[in-house]
Amino acid sequence: MFFSHAILGMLLSGILFLSNESSALGQETSPVQESVSQPEAPSPKTPVDAAKPSSGVTGQPEEKSTATDHSHAADHTKSDEHHSQKDSHAGEAHAGHEPLGKLVSKFSTVPFALLLLSIAAFPLINPHWWEHNSNKGIVVAILSIPVAIYLTTFGEAGLHTLEHSGKEYVSFLLLLGSLFVISGGIYVRGSLAGTPVVNSLLLGFGTAIASFVGTTGASMLLIRPLLRANSSRTRVTHTVVFFIFMVSNSGGLLTPLGDPPLFLGFLKGVPFEWTFRLWPQWLMVNLILLVVYFLWDQIAFRKESHLPGTTSESQPPKEALGLEGWHNLAFLLGIVAVIYASGQGLGNGGEAWPWGIQELLMLLLLLGSYFMTSSALRTKNHFGFGPIIEVAVLFIGIFITMIPALAILNSEGKNLGLSTEWQYFWATGILSSFLDNAPTYLTFAATAAGIANVPLEGPYLRLFLETGPEAHAILAAISCGAVLMGANTYIGNGPNFMVKAIAEENNIRMPSFFGYMAYSGLILLPIFVLMTFVFFI
Repeated sequence: MFFSHAILGMLLSGILFLSNESSALGQETSPVQESVSQPEAPSPKTPVDAAKPSSGVTGQPEEKSTATDHSHAADHTKSDEHHSQKDSHAGEAHAGHEPLGKLVSKFSTVPFALLLLSIAAFPLINPHWWEHNSNKGIVVAILSIPVAIYLTTFGEAGLHTLEHSGKEYVSFLLLLGSLFVISGGIYVRGSLAGTPVVNSLLLGFGTAIASFVGTTGASMLLIRPLLRANSSRTRVTHTVVFFIFMVSNSGGLLTPLGDPPLFLGFLKGVPFEWTFRLWPQWLMVNLILLVVYFLWDQIAFRKESHLPGTTSESQPPKEALGLEGWHNLAFLLGIVAVIYASGQGLGNGGEAWPWGIQELLMLLLLLGSYFMTSSALRTKNHFGFGPIIEVAVLFIGIFITMIPALAILNSEGKNLGLSTEWQYFWATGILSSFLDNAPTYLTFAATAAGIANVPLEGPYLRLFLETGPEAHAILAAISCGAVLMGANTYIGNGPNFMVKAIAEENNIRMPSFFGYMAYSGLILLPIFVLMTFVFFI
């Protein structure tokens, strides 16, 4: 208890420091902005501007006048008042001013670092206290609210960034939540023996479908049947860890539907079929992981066969294989269809849907599935809202506190000295391990496009790919880094935490934050080093 209080004290100290920093910078913001007198050189977009997945709003080319910007905003008002306001913000709040990443203090990244430290340390120091989502909420509030207030001191730029981050969080949570609820109403009955062969087949199947129903959808669909199949085994932790590696992350590399970073790339102009070119990387990583898992599980299974309680008498009664909750497959396909249609701009002249339409449709599908599925079926699945609540609480803190870090990264990206494929692969991958991998993907993609003198407007990644083969190679490295290395930590990708929480609800003892990183460091990093030499050098 002493240590948990000590960490809380450290958090409060960091916040008091940030509050003092906020007061000082809040007084200096206006002079800094007023001193900038070069309207002909608009500043680059903030990372959230670049990462905005659900709106067709774009900045204006440099050669266009301010009058043209206002004319465009006025025309857009006729069709959509909400988006005209965004255009006005983008054109007026950012033009002629320093980007947010140049304004925020480096110390504003402290709350994000403290939040990561809390996620890592509290489960070790005081697990009973940390297991309550209300206590997680206390830590998140202490760290994120001062950051939100701090950002508002930068006027329109800070408010604009917070607005986009909030919308991205809502979209993110509705996607995860809808897939979580819908898949929780699909029950795979039958006797699946948790043997190395059966477990490997389940992991392989989940990896194969992850690119088409999303890593979240595949994870939520298969994690419960996998845990039931291994209910009589004592060594299950490694199986869940490999499930996160493969089904929750690397399986989603082949299509924009597979993982959020690729979907955001699709919204920014990457052709839908382009990611299929990543099949050699997908095959290499997942094949190695499947072989390593089978050998690992074979050894664990042989050790268990000598333990009491693992004999055939301890197995549950035989039950024929079957599927209950068929109607939820239609809801699951509905989520996939909504995401695809939104990205393709179906019914909107090829432009991405305005924010709110996709989210409303996902919410309706979620509610339809929930109320059309019997409670008895969800009880069979041991369904509960605990995992998604945990994700909602932690990730709202992550989305807010990571804004300064991403803003600084976006602003200083060109100074990082990135030029080769392997550098993009590792830079994107390392940051995707600790930041949300979707905005990290777009930050480095925008950096690469900027270096190639492609303006960050509309479907700029399509224009970037048209610059030549080198652009394809760099974007492939960024895509692989974001998707694959999202498996390095629990917070690298949304499904990771959900799978962990579901496993713990089923009395599986999962490794701590750093314990999980020991697994990923031992297993994944050597694979990524090998990938570097095979594909990116």
